[in-house]
Amino acid sequence: MIKIKVSLLGLLLLSLVVSKNAKGAWGKSKEAESNSNQFLTIAHRGASGHAPEHTMTAYQLGKDMHSDYIEIDLQMTKDGVLIVMHDEKVNRTTNGSGDVKDMLLSDIKKLDAGSWFNAAHPEKAHFQYKGLQVPTLEEVIETFGKTSRYYIETKAPDVYPGMEEELVRVLKKHKLIDQKGRDNKVVVQSFSQDSLLKMKQLAPEIPLVQLISYSTPAIISDAELDDIKNYAIGVGVNHKRIARDYVKQVRNHGLLIHPYTVNKRADMERLIEWGVTGIFTNYPDVLKAVLKKKE
Repeated sequence: MIKIKVSLLGLLLLSLVVSKNAKGAWGKSKEAESNSNQFLTIAHRGASGHAPEHTMTAYQLGKDMHSDYIEIDLQMTKDGVLIVMHDEKVNRTTNGSGDVKDMLLSDIKKLDAGSWFNAAHPEKAHFQYKGLQVPTLEEVIETFGKTSRYYIETKAPDVYPGMEEELVRVLKKHKLIDQKGRDNKVVVQSFSQDSLLKMKQLAPEIPLVQLISYSTPAIISDAELDDIKNYAIGVGVNHKRIARDYVKQVRNHGLLIHPYTVNKRADMERLIEWGVTGIFTNYPDVLKAVLKKKE
């Protein structure tokens, strides 16, 4: 794991800008279109190597490090609100316990979503992480605005009936769906093909990415890639399972490929050489440094 030190002053300044006034362009990079071949830096759960994952602080760091997109994992509360969390249970990243689906938003908002990071990473601990809240999807969008870019995953959609409808409602409410299919600010990914097909039906203008899980070195047929291309613009896979030929095969089918979760500089360099079109990383600053070196 790469260790990057963030100055105390930087973190203090960061806490001041994480507010509803933090709207604006997502970083200073050139316009990053999801349907192009431009390489994308995707802040995995925000800049989660530096700050508690899926918190406003981690997202702000992702913005400050000029990521093209932040990744947002969705769960849904008992009262039907989309919150930002990777796990179906709150146990790992808060001081609470239980399934998100059985909890009201008001209960989840009482949880501490930052102190766990201080305990797990004492060398990166910061007093301002204590007491951070679990954000809702709407709060993230309201904070960072419609000029920012969001790479959203529907997690366990079979557990949350209506998740896709609520996601589309929120995106439309905040005018993040471009009816002309241009200048997309949102990409939706999922391991569930059914969820992506539902999204395709509800909002065909949203670009989709099919996540694929492999327990052994990745192998995919041309027929499978042709099927994916009928509804998605790309695939997402564990970078540890793929080889150069896999990347070439995906690209030959006109699909994008965004491996996850790549945190070591050597892995980033290798994947870029292989021709991937984007990378999920907990350390967007490291990836940006690798890309700059290759310019």
